[in-house]
Amino acid sequence: MVQGSVWMTAGSIFSRILGAIYIIPWVTWLGAYSDQANALFSKGYNVYSLFLMAATAGIPAAVSKLVSHYNELNEYGVGRRLYKHGMFVSAFTGLLSAIILFFGAPLFDGGDPNVIPVLRSLAVAVLVIPGMSLSRGLFQGYHQMAPSAISQFLEQVFRVIYMLASTFVIMKIMHGSWKTAVVHSTFAAFIGAIGGILILGFYWVRNRNQMNELRDNSDNKLVISSWTLIKDIVIQAIPFIIVSSGTVIFQLIDQYTFFDAMGRVGHYSIWQLNQLWALFSFNANKLIMIVISLASAMSEAVIPLLSAARARKDNNDIRKQIANALMLFYFVMIPSALGLAAVSTPIYTVFYRFNDSGSTILELSAFVAIFIGLFTIASAIMQGVSENIKTLKLLGIGIVVKLVLQYPMIMIFKTIGPLMATGIGMAVTSYLIIHSLNKEFKIPFKKMTKTTNQILLYSIITYVVAKLIVMGLYLVIDPSGRLTAMLVLVPAVAGGGLVYVYLVLKSRLADMLLGPRIAGVRRKLHIK
Repeated sequence: MVQGSVWMTAGSIFSRILGAIYIIPWVTWLGAYSDQANALFSKGYNVYSLFLMAATAGIPAAVSKLVSHYNELNEYGVGRRLYKHGMFVSAFTGLLSAIILFFGAPLFDGGDPNVIPVLRSLAVAVLVIPGMSLSRGLFQGYHQMAPSAISQFLEQVFRVIYMLASTFVIMKIMHGSWKTAVVHSTFAAFIGAIGGILILGFYWVRNRNQMNELRDNSDNKLVISSWTLIKDIVIQAIPFIIVSSGTVIFQLIDQYTFFDAMGRVGHYSIWQLNQLWALFSFNANKLIMIVISLASAMSEAVIPLLSAARARKDNNDIRKQIANALMLFYFVMIPSALGLAAVSTPIYTVFYRFNDSGSTILELSAFVAIFIGLFTIASAIMQGVSENIKTLKLLGIGIVVKLVLQYPMIMIFKTIGPLMATGIGMAVTSYLIIHSLNKEFKIPFKKMTKTTNQILLYSIITYVVAKLIVMGLYLVIDPSGRLTAMLVLVPAVAGGGLVYVYLVLKSRLADMLLGPRIAGVRRKLHIK
């Protein structure tokens, strides 16, 4: 699981980092219109994300799980047939979703006509991404995480290159409209998908003979009709799509309630509301998604392993995998989130510009990210052990909590209200999922307590160290400039990070969670 997580985490986090770094030149070229552009981008992408989930229909994760299941039974031929039929289903759902998104764009604009061309530019990507995602699911079903990780990163590279090039030409050479720049920036999703498909095609050619050999040497005892395979894909996929859309559903609740609720709180112009919306829905979200991508990557790695253990009916292995997944999540996610909270002011200034409200929202978002990440990994575990329906019910409870709290939280806390409602809703769902898993598999929480407390203590120490460095440097450095913010950010990140690394190596915590090879790292660093 650690090997799989490393690949998926690397691919996910590097693509997320690249997806955040492009913001610096993008915001600079858009100038005074940057917050308006970010708000428009966010409005379009939230709707697009839901349609993309519908287009992929949870099929990649479902195929990954089913392929892993049949491979464990030495029925590789069944897994290959699953992939073939999944391609047909993906083509249909992708075409249908793209048509609805393109022609139905006026129905989803939320009262902002500028969203319509943005949605239509994204409809093209919905056509091709399902097939690409399905191919990633096939490789993951064989426990080959490298093709998925590398294609994910290079997809982002292609996307960012087109995005920045088109924005520079429109804004700096042609002196065009920021709205046109946003439309081309969202169309870049299609360009990125083409790049990802090319990379996956390369890996398919490279691994085809080995995969064919496994298929030819299968037991071939299972006789399953094509319709049964398609039915299995659909049955497994429907819960995946809804659960995978959990964070998107929360974001859409924000999108379709924030403007109305804020209008009731005070007298804001649409320009002001868009600026406030951009602060947490785009600006902060871009940065916390780097942290959340850690949980997403681990969730993709854990599903096939749990599915294989479920196929063997090995409850002891399932219990061990669940405990490992949670501990690895705590080990990476908690210090990352607290570290981001500690450096919220300089990092926000580097990526956008100095803004007290933006920095505060980012700091709170970093704490909320822990619960979003926990939901991601916990729901993936539930689906890996085939508790799909129960996962849907528990997610539904979290959504109800979010809906009930949304308006009161906005009325009381204004711009940070949606974040607080999201954090509580995600926390409730995560607790219920983990409680359910514990009832069925008896998770060894008592054995995990010492390690969990160590991680929490070391993470808090990391937060305090990074925060003190930021506060100390800001006593002598002007916080408003990007360059000076970078001079604060680098030592704060380095100081906090080195403290955490030292503590987990000194205490042997890293050895326990990442394996005995870490001992070699400790010797090289002369840590006894």
